[in-house]
Amino acid sequence: MDSLTPLGQTNTSGRKKMMPEKGARPKSCSIEKKKMTLESQQYPIGKCQYQEDYTEADLKAMLLDIETFPARLENLVQHLDEDQLQTRYRDGGWTIQQVIHHCADSHMNCVLRVKMALSDENPTIRPYPEAIWAEMADYQLPFNMSLTLLYCIHAKLIALFKSLTKEQLDRTYYHPQYEKTFRVKDVICLYAWHGKHHLAHIEMGIARSR
Repeated sequence: MDSLTPLGQTNTSGRKKMMPEKGARPKSCSIEKKKMTLESQQYPIGKCQYQEDYTEADLKAMLLDIETFPARLENLVQHLDEDQLQTRYRDGGWTIQQVIHHCADSHMNCVLRVKMALSDENPTIRPYPEAIWAEMADYQLPFNMSLTLLYCIHAKLIALFKSLTKEQLDRTYYHPQYEKTFRVKDVICLYAWHGKHHLAHIEMGIARSR
């Protein structure tokens, strides 16, 4: 990240920071408005990339992503107004508010699925209809309710994940919707990605609301 030199003052390189033109929007780390393909709108950071195995450094980085997700989400959305919260991140996509509530539902299911994998032998988990849930009445509640829930959920996830042995990381559950078996360490990869995936969606929605 660039150093924050006040506008109009000289930075350490000796160059003078220029004042933005009147009416111009300053650049930010948010995703800029631009023409994107449907797939790049749906998967702005790409799809989750699972590995045959994960190093200790891989797992540590992914756990840090999971642990810090609620705070990163809060920093991104805490100052949004109602119009921005009701902005869809893409045509036909969810609103920012729906995305926030979805994260709470999804990550709550993650806790249950991991516990099932740790207590049963390759259990078949139950999928849920995300699109239908996103239209239910609780998604109209203030987003900070789901944000508070996410702090609690992620505390549980981190406590679980950090306690696992190598053998427990290899325990599995079966997802019938995708016809795929997930190891617990794949779940860590998935939910580290899932948080960043939806943060990118929210950034897209914020950019569209301007």
